[in-house]
Amino acid sequence: MAFSDRRDAPDIPDFALLKRLARDQLIYLLEQLPGKKDLFIEPDLMSPLDRIANVSILKQHEVDKLYKLENKPVYSNSDQLCFLIRPRIKHVRYIAGIINADKAAKRSRKYKIIFSPQKLYTCDMVLEEEGIFGDVICDEWYFYLLPLDDDIISMELPEFYRDYFLEGDQRWINTVAKALHVLNSLFGPFAKTYGMGRCAKMVHEMWKELEEESEGDRKEKRPAVGHIFLFDRDVDYVTPLCSQVVYEGLVDDIFRIKCGSVEFGPEVTSSDKSIKVLLNSQDKVFNEIRNEHFSNVFGFLSQKARNLQIQYDKRRGMDIKQMKTFVSQELKGLKQEHRLLSLHIGACESIMKKKTKQDFQDLLKTEHSLLEGFDIRESISFIEEHINRQVSPIESLRLLCLLSITENGLISKDYRSLKTQYLQSYGPEHLLTLSNLKRVGLLTEQVTGETLTAVESKMSKLVTDKAAGKLSDAFSSLARKSNFRGLSKKLNLIPHVDGEYDLKIPRDMAYIFSGAYIPLSCKIIEQVLDRKAWTGLEEVARLLNGNEFADPLSEGSPTADSQRLILAVFLGGCTFSEISALRFLGKSKGYRFIFLVTAITNSARLLEAMVETRLNVS
Repeated sequence: MAFSDRRDAPDIPDFALLKRLARDQLIYLLEQLPGKKDLFIEPDLMSPLDRIANVSILKQHEVDKLYKLENKPVYSNSDQLCFLIRPRIKHVRYIAGIINADKAAKRSRKYKIIFSPQKLYTCDMVLEEEGIFGDVICDEWYFYLLPLDDDIISMELPEFYRDYFLEGDQRWINTVAKALHVLNSLFGPFAKTYGMGRCAKMVHEMWKELEEESEGDRKEKRPAVGHIFLFDRDVDYVTPLCSQVVYEGLVDDIFRIKCGSVEFGPEVTSSDKSIKVLLNSQDKVFNEIRNEHFSNVFGFLSQKARNLQIQYDKRRGMDIKQMKTFVSQELKGLKQEHRLLSLHIGACESIMKKKTKQDFQDLLKTEHSLLEGFDIRESISFIEEHINRQVSPIESLRLLCLLSITENGLISKDYRSLKTQYLQSYGPEHLLTLSNLKRVGLLTEQVTGETLTAVESKMSKLVTDKAAGKLSDAFSSLARKSNFRGLSKKLNLIPHVDGEYDLKIPRDMAYIFSGAYIPLSCKIIEQVLDRKAWTGLEEVARLLNGNEFADPLSEGSPTADSQRLILAVFLGGCTFSEISALRFLGKSKGYRFIFLVTAITNSARLLEAMVETRLNVS
């Protein structure tokens, strides 16, 4: 039986080890500054740090007071200050201000900066410029990998997307390569790597170099994970731009899941308090509904509530001995389940209030029309109305970008008209945002001559490699074309269903978008794994601007189980919808997917990274 036909997916390695390693290294770095100290933590690192080492652990290692690193004066009586920051210039300048203020006041203290996950050369330059290079001890906390769940590891680098895809800044490439190197040494060696995208290629090359350098350190092991798939976010923009309708995706869109937990406000808790909930497979209620289409969730929760009531009712006919057993063994679990159940029911009610209104149905209908390429003029009218009613600047951008990518760019007349309406409605300060979207290929104008891409490919064959390189540079603006229609046809991304799509018993990954669309990213991964190569997908690769590769990494022969374990690496972010789709694929084909993401993303995060107004200049 071929491994792809098996239904019993193998077990996932225990990634809790990654947390322990990160915690031990942090403790070691703190202890290198002996005695009591105050710790200043950058806001972006607070949630990840909480998952690794809580306050009591920090206190055990002589951290006296904890502060959030904010742009305001420091009032600390400690003789030792420790700063835990990302390698950002603004933070280093702020710390330099504190040290120089102490110098002016003739106050003597010890200072330590811990950069996570690494220190960048620019940080040293700032320390030198500010004249404090010799006054601080610098260290690096190699915190690359945070397990958010059994099968999701996040690098918690939301800035990766903007830095690489907009600014062309390659600073994090090395960080991802090091993270893969760590995973490979702990859980590898991995058998085969597939990839798609320029960034994926660079990460792969750098990772290979790291592996070659440490070749002598490694004993021959049999691969624990069979395949790795490296995927650039800009290969598939359509998927993150679509409205999420699986439960976990919806919760993320509406309540914003941060570092694996979510804060439910009074509208969910039915009290005046907000509650922070960790969303992972340990939450038994959530684990059963996270990948479900939202239309199925309420029915499931109602059934769960009835079952819970039946279990509570068992108490009625019990004698004292049975009651004692019930209280000691079952009651605590039932109460916990009851608490989680009421929270998820509250969350569902809140989602339904926001999402089942008529305008949400119209929104989904418009999205589906754009995906299928029908009623485009009608869809443009809907988007114009959305903009003119000033529904939401980010939502309007999302629809504009979805229109642009599915149509392979907007015709000049529409581009100018929609851009003008957007700026009139939301303000001229968004001009730079629109320019950013154009640069990354999210919102583009069709240029006369774009049809010459076929000619371009013929010409490249006629000239030498060197000249071909120059030629492709000249056409670099065309390389951002999405070619969505061609890809959709080649890969059958729009399922043709007789009658209504059954969301209760889904037949393919399209269920995550109500049966309207199979996510391009997931379909490519499925096809490559089925073929065990890019063979037969040459036309698809060409439409994706041809940055595909495949490389056997390990010499050892992989076990049948490891062959069915796949590490899917998303560079620039991955949505919960894609995670649900690949979990579904895994179940139906006997694979088990593990996700390594630079960050969890959704349409709002993707577009907010492009926003450049006076309110948001970082």
